[in-house]
Parts: sequence; structure tokens; C-alpha cells
Amino acid sequence: MCIPIIFGCQDKLKAEGDSTSRICPKCNNASVHSAKATTWFELFWVPLIPFSSKHIWLCQICHWQAPHVAGQFEPSLPGGAPPGGPHYQPTYMTAPPANPSNTYQPQYTQGTAPKQ
Repeated sequence: MCIPIIFGCQDKLKAEGDSTSRICPKCNNASVHSAKATTWFELFWVPLIPFSSKHIWLCQICHWQAPHVAGQFEPSLPGGAPPGGPHYQPTYMTAPPANPSNTYQPQYTQGTAPKQ
């Protein structure tokens, strides 16, 4: 008689820290949160022994991950504010078109309407 034994290692993610979202450098969505990833030894899909754990940044949309180490890389906050700095919205200036003759601007005369 053969009895199969099913075992393996699985990562479990648990959200931690504040609920402030950060900007994902891969998909540019404000969906990056701090999390703790723990690797467990499982026997018949039951977690038994934790092997290792680490703190990570995790995007909930594209599943991008990066190690969360104090004093190193941190994803930026929404609105362009640097991590840990004051919240501000940067100003943007639009540049004039490089070649104004190539820009399309419809010309309408009084009494005429565009064809549908």
C-alpha cells in the first residue's frame, strides 16, 4: 500500500505598519504597502514550522516586491512627496509645441457646422 506524503514550503504575507499607500515603481499605482513575508514548512497544507521571515514592500496590483530595510529604498508617497518629508504637489509647466505648424486646430466659420 502506498500512502502519499505531501509537504513543501509556502510564503505567507501579512500586512503591517500604517495604511499609507505608496507609488509602485513598476505599475505607477498607489498600492504599495509594508508587509511581512514568512516562509513556512507545510505538511498536508498545514503550516508547521516557520523557516524565515522578512519585511518587504508589496504592490497589491502587480505583485512587485522589494526588501524593506530602514534607511534604504522606500517607494515614494502619492503627490510627489519624498518618503518621510512634507507633503507637497509639484508644479508642472507645459512647454510650447516644438513645431507650431504641425499642430492641428480645427477652423470653423460662422454659420457652418462640422459634418456628422
